[in-house]
Amino acid sequence: MIDDERLRTGNESQLTDAKKRGCLKRFGILLLLSLLLFLLTQIPFILRRHQLARLSNSIEELDSRRTTRADDNYHDYKGVIHVHSMLGGHSTGRLEDIFKAARANKLDFVVMTEHGEQFVNTSDATIHGTYDGTLFVGGNEINVRGSDRLLVVPGTNDPVGTTPTAQYIEQQRAAGKLIFVAYPHEFQSWDARGYDGLEVYNIYTNAKRINRALMFFDGLWSYNAYPDLLFARFYERPNENLKRWDMLTSNNPSRRITAIAGNDAHANIGIGLRSDSGDQVLGFQFDPYERMFRILRNHVVLEKNQPLTQDSLLEALRAGHSYFSFDLFSDATGFLFTAEDADEKRIMGDEIKLDGEVRLKVHTPLRSQIKLFRNGEVTREANEATAQEFVVNERGVYRIEVYLSQLELIKDKPWIVSNPIYVR
Repeated sequence: MIDDERLRTGNESQLTDAKKRGCLKRFGILLLLSLLLFLLTQIPFILRRHQLARLSNSIEELDSRRTTRADDNYHDYKGVIHVHSMLGGHSTGRLEDIFKAARANKLDFVVMTEHGEQFVNTSDATIHGTYDGTLFVGGNEINVRGSDRLLVVPGTNDPVGTTPTAQYIEQQRAAGKLIFVAYPHEFQSWDARGYDGLEVYNIYTNAKRINRALMFFDGLWSYNAYPDLLFARFYERPNENLKRWDMLTSNNPSRRITAIAGNDAHANIGIGLRSDSGDQVLGFQFDPYERMFRILRNHVVLEKNQPLTQDSLLEALRAGHSYFSFDLFSDATGFLFTAEDADEKRIMGDEIKLDGEVRLKVHTPLRSQIKLFRNGEVTREANEATAQEFVVNERGVYRIEVYLSQLELIKDKPWIVSNPIYVR
């Protein structure tokens, strides 16, 4: 009886071991199949990483082919507009980080636009003056009423309350402030007048279009090698804002409206731990100031003998003597858009009288596709050009978009957007 019991127990033990081995084998097969399936789903992202590698190599090759501008009468200053720090909330960024980022990008100017706070005059508390060659100008982003938001430079911490947008713009203009409509896709008070321009492009607004699942896996494969170029994955031409701007300039013959692009830099997207002093000790950040200042810049053009000061910067922006560019793909410094007739020469932002014909001249530092717009419609194009002249004999609002067709990933998205020349 004892031997039978031992035999039965042994058989049961062997069966149990066999079942365990079978379960482990099935688990191993399922694990292997799951791993293979995961790797198969990652093939597109591995290929997308390869695309970014090609883009990076193409950018390096482009930079080696830069040309210089023949016209030495103007100087091109580059900088960023719409920057926030921890002073105005909605940001964890330190002023020290902004200094470092400006220096790393060799920026000529930074326009701060702090959010207002009840107990702190953020426009006074933020950075002012010139440091390490960078001019800092303090401004504010103001919520007027409803969804109307304005960038006001120099800043103002005056409470807005229920002041109508049109009235508020009039008050700030009378005080000599520079006023831009921020987030024009949300703005409602289009009957208001007196603002100087529109924030036609905004990185934060564009980033809302990110497909989070795709960006997660793109980041998994590409962030360490090409963190900046991940921007190319979601960058889009701001079609609706450009259409709005073209309509405003074309339908108002007496008005000139400057287009700017906003970095909307907050340095608050990421995962990490910071020390008591504020230094990050663990984690990563998607939008550090240094990266945000590298992606997008506004350039102002001043006469060669005119120094860059707060007054000259704001006056150039008010006049539209500026353009914006996605310098991540190549520094656009050296771009110039001018108009000439028999008697005078003007630059972007200016008016010129039509008396027979006007010669519009474009220079870019790289061979590019140049598109000439008249009243919002493409009227002429030039391919693989660094210098191009367009002769026009019709009144209209003329502006330029420049494309780098050599960069496959962004070939249909503008590298440079100029302010218009108004042929009256």
